[in-house]
This record gives sequence, C-alpha cells and structure tokens, in this order.
Amino acid sequence: MQIIANRIRALRESVNLSQEKLAKELETTQSSINRYENTQTAIPIPLLRRYADYFDVSLDYIFGRTDIPQGVLYNYKPDITPEKVELKRFLDMCFDPESPINGKLKEAIYRMMEDDL
Repeated sequence: MQIIANRIRALRESVNLSQEKLAKELETTQSSINRYENTQTAIPIPLLRRYADYFDVSLDYIFGRTDIPQGVLYNYKPDITPEKVELKRFLDMCFDPESPINGKLKEAIYRMMEDDL
C-alpha cells in the first residue's frame, strides 16, 4: 500500500496540483486524497482507475509492478479486425500487381495499417 501512496502523491506533485484541486478533478474530497497519500485508507479501485486515466499512466505503474508509467498495455496489439481485412482487400484491388512502385506503396500502407492497431 505504501508504493501506491508514493506513486499517487508523486503523480499529483509532478504537475503541481494541490490535494484540493486533484480532489475536484477526481470527484472526491481533499481529506480522502490526504488519507490515501498517507496510507491511512485504501484507495477504492474506481478511484485508482480515475487516477490512471487522469495522469495517463497504467495501473501497473500505480501498483508498482513497473517503473514505466505507460506500462505493458500500451504495447498491446489487437488482432486484425474484419474492417482491416476488408480495407486490405480494397487496397489490393486499387494497385496494379505488375507495377513495382505500386507494390512498394501498397506495402507502406499495410505497415501504416498495422501501426494503427
């Protein structure tokens, strides 16, 4: 619980927010923020999620499972969706398969599509 208290205090202080201003942003009270930062009370999970969203960090970072604020989930690559498959078929129809330039352009677009996942 101490690591969570340290992380949430450091996040707040990193943007020079008072406990009172942060409490308004997270829809809680200043006294609650104070209790959480001083390990007097456990932070409810919904509030931890609001912290993570507000500061744009992962819950893994808040829980001390990683020292990288973005955490592992920011590298998540979902499977290709049906919409992406349809887009790929459409691109295949748009480019002349005999043209080497068109092939390179098509491959560049495919890579951009993968990066957008």
